[in-house]
Amino acid sequence: MQIETKIDNDIAIVIVNRPESLNAMNKNIIVEFIDEIEKLISNGDIKVIIITGAGDKAFIAGADIKLMQKMNKADAYEFAKYGHRLTNIIETSSKPVIAAVNGFALGGGCEVALACHIRIASENAVFGQPEVKIGLLPGWGGTQRLPRVVGKGLANELILTGRNIKSQEALDIGLVNKVSSKEELISSCLDIAKLIIKNSPNAISESIKLINLSSGTKLNKGLSVEAKKFSELFETKETKEGLTAFVEKRSPKY
Repeated sequence: MQIETKIDNDIAIVIVNRPESLNAMNKNIIVEFIDEIEKLISNGDIKVIIITGAGDKAFIAGADIKLMQKMNKADAYEFAKYGHRLTNIIETSSKPVIAAVNGFALGGGCEVALACHIRIASENAVFGQPEVKIGLLPGWGGTQRLPRVVGKGLANELILTGRNIKSQEALDIGLVNKVSSKEELISSCLDIAKLIIKNSPNAISESIKLINLSSGTKLNKGLSVEAKKFSELFETKETKEGLTAFVEKRSPKY
């Protein structure tokens, strides 16, 4: 097993455990990764998922280049679709997914981080989409998600030059939410997760759906869906509890 999971109360910490290869991923690891994320999403006891890499050198250094060297067109297409399936499952998860980026997040690793809802980087984190340097392009969603996160101009620069950026620059351009020391990276993610857990799971899930919808939807359409979902929550037990708890000046029980 090269995907390990540790449970901390309501929080699952998923670890890509292949440090000898800087946590680079092949098809088997992706399949294992997909199965684990799907299992955690369907687990009613889990409220937040944190993804990280084993060791302190790499989050995920990308795909296994030696294996990619042997691929033909059909193999490469299948590999890209597996990467898309993984990143889509993460992005559309009804439960918040936090990337704890420790060290290198290159190529597919950067794309996995981009699919997460929140990204926290260690001080030694390095991000990049260096595919053009080996005659390729980002194949797990980088050309689509990176512009949505940092803007088209910066995405063009990073993808076309293939240059790597350190955590502070990633923070400056909005690629990550926060930079933490290596020692405090997981605890920083847990702090955010614990803040999230205090809130209504149903409201969180619907918020994620609407935020994802905003990327490819005209404003008026998005606002229409938002108003509909907002009103529908008033018929749920969680919303009734949240409103009542606020009026009664107590913490809600979700």
